[in-house]
Amino acid sequence: MLTTSELFRRGRLAAAVLAVALTVSACGFHLRGDGGHYTLPFPTMYVGLPEASPLAIDLKRNIRANGGTTVVNAAKDADGVIEVLSDPEKTRTKSILTLNRNGRVSQYLLSYNIVFRVLDKQGKELLGRTQILLTRPIDFNETQLLAKEQEEALLYKDMQTDLVQQMMRRIAAIKPQQVSLPPPPALPTPSVPAVPIQ
Repeated sequence: MLTTSELFRRGRLAAAVLAVALTVSACGFHLRGDGGHYTLPFPTMYVGLPEASPLAIDLKRNIRANGGTTVVNAAKDADGVIEVLSDPEKTRTKSILTLNRNGRVSQYLLSYNIVFRVLDKQGKELLGRTQILLTRPIDFNETQLLAKEQEEALLYKDMQTDLVQQMMRRIAAIKPQQVSLPPPPALPTPSVPAVPIQ
């Protein structure tokens, strides 16, 4: 029969094993990157968003953070061009999700949506038209308007961060076709003079 101290020791050991297992299973993985850093297939990239756009600033910072890609200011100078077809700063929405029994709003649904594609220097499409749609519910209380406005701003910021990470994963997965170079010209074979047989 086990004593109380032995049971306690075994319980601590089991808890430690469980904690390690949960930590390992929760670490997740990132496509072609580690900890949010991605290996992008382009030496230079252009982001087709206004300079002052919070999304553009966040996306450019993430591209630069990988260390192997430079962000340029003109599409003609870029190996990869992110063409934004639908700017989430202009298309984000806030719609009624639920009403309370008095017919007043009790919850809204925030949405953040982007449509983009990636082109190469010649304008060839490397990543077709891609949509990422993110949503977050937010409870509403008219007695806490200021707090709810701050919470809404934080949720949009969270969606922006999530959106950038999803875009980075998709861009990192692109495999640009290698340019096939013509084979080098054949070298002339030196002519060997015939040696007369003695």
